[in-house]
Amino acid sequence: MVFDRRSGRYGGRVTTDPAIGAVAALDDELRQGMYAYIRRARRPVTRDEAAASVGISRKLAAFHLDKLVDAGLLRARYEAVGGIRKVGRTPKVYEPADIDIRVTIPERRHEVLADILMDAVLTESDGESARQAAVRVASRRGEEIGAAERARTKPGRLGAERALTLLEGLLARHGFEPGRESPTCVRLRNCPFHPLAARAPDLVCGVNHAFLDGMLNGLEAATVEAVLVPRPGECCVELRSS
Repeated sequence: MVFDRRSGRYGGRVTTDPAIGAVAALDDELRQGMYAYIRRARRPVTRDEAAASVGISRKLAAFHLDKLVDAGLLRARYEAVGGIRKVGRTPKVYEPADIDIRVTIPERRHEVLADILMDAVLTESDGESARQAAVRVASRRGEEIGAAERARTKPGRLGAERALTLLEGLLARHGFEPGRESPTCVRLRNCPFHPLAARAPDLVCGVNHAFLDGMLNGLEAATVEAVLVPRPGECCVELRSS
């Protein structure tokens, strides 16, 4: 099975998620072995070295290595080994790409929450509690995302239904799994911050509510409100026409 980054195809199926494509590219023992060897090497590795690490031909190794490059797991360039220029073609070398891959089903975004909480600790002011700081940062972060989406889509003045349609796409990209309950209501069927939200619902749900409320402000969706409606296994917030 081969992953083609340009077409988004792997084994006849289509994927648009680079993380899933990268994981799929490693669904092969030879690629796993070469990738692990290159990560351990801590230096650029030639095709000959990669081939020897798993006991295959240089030609077959080149095929698999280039697939790992296509998947974003490795980067390649031509470089003289050991810095010594020799007669003939400069060999192609491979090294790990600067990439951090996480695939979770359903989607989780713990790094977003961690980033908000870290920012809150670093910017907490006198007389402001840790929770207040977290809510403030979450609201600002959501507003930045909403404003960026507005700048990208240029929707003009937003009525409730048009705003909710835009929010469906935006929130889907952030792992909330939005579903249109009615023309004036979007239900968020996944909590990207679970299971942390279950452990500290007052804190995490408060931060999440501020994050989504800030998103509405940034999008200038004054006709929509973020309402706390906790449900087991789902996001604690629902978006409704105001």
